[in-house]
Amino acid sequence: MSTDAQSGEDAGPEPETAESEGPTMPTPQTETPNYDGEFDAIIVGAGLAGSAAALTLAREDKDVIMLERGNSPGTKNVFGGIMFTPRIRELTDFDDAPKERFVAEKTFSMLSEEGDATEISMQPGAWKEEPHNDSWMVLRGNFDEWFAEQAVEAGATLITETTVTDLVREDGAIAGVETDRPDGQLHAPTVVLAEGANSLVSEGAGLADPQHREDVAVSAKEVRKYDRETIEDRFHLTDEEGAAIHYFGDGAVGDAVGGGFIYTNKRTLSIGVVYSIEDAVHDERTPDEVLDEFKSHPAVAPLIKGGRMIEYSAHAIPEGGPEAMPDLVHDGAVITGDAAGLVLNNGLHLEGTNMAVESGFQAGKAVADALAAGRTDARALADYEDALADSYVMDNLNHYGWFLDTAAEDREFLFDDLPKALADAETEYFRMDDDSKTRHTKSARKRVVSAMGGYLGAAKKAWKYRKLFR
Repeated sequence: MSTDAQSGEDAGPEPETAESEGPTMPTPQTETPNYDGEFDAIIVGAGLAGSAAALTLAREDKDVIMLERGNSPGTKNVFGGIMFTPRIRELTDFDDAPKERFVAEKTFSMLSEEGDATEISMQPGAWKEEPHNDSWMVLRGNFDEWFAEQAVEAGATLITETTVTDLVREDGAIAGVETDRPDGQLHAPTVVLAEGANSLVSEGAGLADPQHREDVAVSAKEVRKYDRETIEDRFHLTDEEGAAIHYFGDGAVGDAVGGGFIYTNKRTLSIGVVYSIEDAVHDERTPDEVLDEFKSHPAVAPLIKGGRMIEYSAHAIPEGGPEAMPDLVHDGAVITGDAAGLVLNNGLHLEGTNMAVESGFQAGKAVADALAAGRTDARALADYEDALADSYVMDNLNHYGWFLDTAAEDREFLFDDLPKALADAETEYFRMDDDSKTRHTKSARKRVVSAMGGYLGAAKKAWKYRKLFR
């Protein structure tokens, strides 16, 4: 499961906290402005994908409007999380962005129900140098508002507190949107659907099928507030350094396919679990009970003790991979970000924010070119789909789309047998008694190999998961 809910667009509120040290943003328009209802493009949603598309179109001198159902961009987003920033740095003056901490350390921890933890931690020196591997913890409420404002400054119009209820069609093609405002029908030759994981407009218009529960994860997350010194001392951080910790095994989310996470912000910790909705349906525990059990694990509890909870949220994350993606291009419309299912989880790489921004950018370019050519049918907009296919976005999704299905097949091994075997092996390997180190090494190796089904089973599993490292 995507243990950091990397994109999580349009899913729930982000807290307003004292750690919000970014610039004060201009208030977006909430009242219907004076316009004639005709635009070059209408963008549904002012999250990462929507703002990237609006910014790209506005810089091409297109008349573009963003419609956001929250009272400001980001207020309907739930996010773990890490913002991956290569494309954003190209589109904006990123130094001015409201950031929390860069990822200086990444840890993967395998937890057993018995309280064991086996961890691998990485702190490459290069991550501490600009641009910090383009990996930053942010608060989406602050960041999304800033990113949307970049589009507004470029010439886009942003209207908040407005829900799109349906799409308008003319001669079979999409030609605008219906909103919940009086006389709220808007017209444009193109609509960019960047509505997030809860893609009710796309589904209601028949552009996307309702998501199957095996293709969706549920996340429960809370944000706890501490003083800055506590976080830096507890996680051994300095200045802007941050830590991202991902947890797996039955000590994280029981027998479910999924995991837990901790992310360090300036004065808060984001703590959560993500696991398959299919597993959640058959689990007697509620998501918040799963989260409470994760927080009480002996390897987790000391890191998060104290503090004050300032937010709790739960939401869905699309994780169906390429097979669950809708058609991205239609006559008069394109689908981007979470609404397009652009979330990657291969167990090691947990991404979504970068894919949302990239899809919005490519959509904006394709729409601008189509408008310049005087056509906005699906064929004219096909450059968007082609650009994604030629980018890292679809390459990554196609390459790793197999992982979650394989993890579900091997759940007992990955989330139960392996964590216990690793804990037993490390206990045995470092045991201090009268036996020789050779004997301890053989005993430790035997425990891991046995959990894998012997040497033949180990070879088969190595072959099955080889693509993680290709």
